[in-house]
Amino acid sequence: MPKCLNLTLAGVAACFIVGCATQPKLDLTSARRVQRVRTTAYTHTEGGGPRNALGSRLSARHVMSAASDWSRFPLGTHFRIADTNEEYVIDDYGTALIGTDTIDLYKANRLAMKQWGVRHVDIAILEWGSEEESLKVLGPRCKHRCVRQMVAALEKKRGKTVAQASSNRRSL
Repeated sequence: MPKCLNLTLAGVAACFIVGCATQPKLDLTSARRVQRVRTTAYTHTEGGGPRNALGSRLSARHVMSAASDWSRFPLGTHFRIADTNEEYVIDDYGTALIGTDTIDLYKANRLAMKQWGVRHVDIAILEWGSEEESLKVLGPRCKHRCVRQMVAALEKKRGKTVAQASSNRRSL
């Protein structure tokens, strides 16, 4: 009997250790906002080079770089992909992304980019970026049509927010 008890305890301990060693899946209920998005991938060997829209190096480390239409996912938006637990921050934009809900994920090389392909994934928004910061970065670049489109969409959203706030104050 004691030998059977020892084996049971050893089995329980082993299961506990293995359970602690695996990375937990994202708890989608605790996230601020979860949504399904289309993702693609890009790398520094494509047209944009190794720098993001802020002039910093694209990151493939702990929190990786991503690009989007900043009127949909503003500069600085930090999110996690539910299936992989990879974390990204929006620090870049791309002309093909304007007017879409697609997020382009930075990958360190062409092989990783091709392996990712196009996927629809659930993401959890860990922190929303700043529309104001997005406008500050985009403002001097308005000679480009894609930038003008993002700025117009951001200003339209901002106008709605201001109108909603003044409407709410009047109703109080």
